[in-house]
Amino acid sequence: MTSIVDIHPHIISDDEGAYPPAPLFGKRSEWSKERPTTVETLIAAMDAAGVAKAAVVHSSTTYGFDNSYVVDGCAQYADRLAAVGSVDVLQEDAPKRIREWVGRGLAGLRLFTGGSTKEFDPSELDDPRSFPAWELCAELALPMCIQTGPIGLPQVTALARRFPSVPIVLDHLGRPEVADGAPYANAQSLFELAPLDNIYLKLTPRIFGDVKKEKASAETFFPRVVEAFGAQRMAWGSNFPTSPGTLGEILATAQAGLASLSDEDRVWIFGKTAQKLYPTLA
Repeated sequence: MTSIVDIHPHIISDDEGAYPPAPLFGKRSEWSKERPTTVETLIAAMDAAGVAKAAVVHSSTTYGFDNSYVVDGCAQYADRLAAVGSVDVLQEDAPKRIREWVGRGLAGLRLFTGGSTKEFDPSELDDPRSFPAWELCAELALPMCIQTGPIGLPQVTALARRFPSVPIVLDHLGRPEVADGAPYANAQSLFELAPLDNIYLKLTPRIFGDVKKEKASAETFFPRVVEAFGAQRMAWGSNFPTSPGTLGEILATAQAGLASLSDEDRVWIFGKTAQKLYPTLA
């Protein structure tokens, strides 16, 4: 088994003087107040869980567009962590800001269009003002994570076609509706993305919970996703500490959920895909 890589933990500083909270949309997420995890705590949790490396995702609901803690924290453990941050791509200076953050170690970007503190608004995704930022991502080979739901998938499709060399990573698989069970007709908008080979899927606790509801099952859903997208475009992310449980418990749930897949598919999902997206983790 290759080493396990997590592409979706978060870190929160315990020093608000050095890293003052300034949440996007003005409302701080409850988890970041109740279960903050410093970079040191994350490393300890990774060691306990047997997770070798991680692409740490900036907390927009804590720090807005200030990526200081995620880049500083990851720099302390550069042999194990890569930083994924956020920039306001609608601003004229977005390309300049991206270059500055990349200079400080940023390895990828994330667009947060909603989630724990706000309804999804996909309008900014394909706003032409964002295109210079996307062009720079293509130039710098930066993957772009997108946090949206099914409402935003038409915009994701348009972006994938417009910027075919930018890897687009869908947080939480784009939150598909799976409760109807096989053949998962309600998740059709997700499967329609499969021909776009620059779209990647992030498997987080949300989907491992959803496949236990009503007519869904891990044994029917995940093989269908692998058949459509290929395991080389799927990667595991813990969402730790946003999702409840220890990192080890979250990993065990994911491993159990993917038990019906081949060994090779699991090697990609738990490590090799992440290393393809973030080469510094290889």
